[in-house]
Amino acid sequence: MNQTKQKLWVDEQGHNVPAIHVSKANKLAEAGAAKLLKEAAFINIKMVAFKKMVDEISNNVIAATAKSFNGRQPTSKGNYTWYNFDRSVKIVVSMNDYITFDDITIQMSKEKLNNFLDNNLTSDQLFVKDLVQDAFSTTKGKLDAKKVMSLTKYRTKIDNPDFQEALNLLEAAIRRPSSTKYFNVYFRETDGSYKLVNLNFSSI
Repeated sequence: MNQTKQKLWVDEQGHNVPAIHVSKANKLAEAGAAKLLKEAAFINIKMVAFKKMVDEISNNVIAATAKSFNGRQPTSKGNYTWYNFDRSVKIVVSMNDYITFDDITIQMSKEKLNNFLDNNLTSDQLFVKDLVQDAFSTTKGKLDAKKVMSLTKYRTKIDNPDFQEALNLLEAAIRRPSSTKYFNVYFRETDGSYKLVNLNFSSI
């Protein structure tokens, strides 16, 4: 690279900008961003390796524990809590299913619920109207799966064909395209409580 090119900076549109026209703030931002990206990439690699290590150790502990109980596997759907020998360290492994809904089926469920609200609602069931409206409210055009699923708690409390069919359609609309496994590491405080070793960047 010759001396002239060395004094040129390239902007986001690919234009060459003479270094003398680049502000001190931009030069600081350039150097700082490069340093932060390098450190972030390094931390990311360490975190990926750490997550893999926690997963492997947890699987080994679970397998060994199952073997000690005649090989019977636990039935906790991937959610486990285990401790070291003196229980000063606690490891929590949890699975979180990402839930979405089939658009056509969930719309049919909503129509059934609306029919129930319009034609079958008794005076002692008026609270259901607010529940349904809240459950099907959207944020940025998307349903909140937890709110929608909360309606299933009332299956045994409302004996109405439209309501029951709406819940059947709701459950049929559920899709679980992916699951995420989470690991949390805790240490025991002197008072006996457990404190999380926070690995969430935004919470530190």
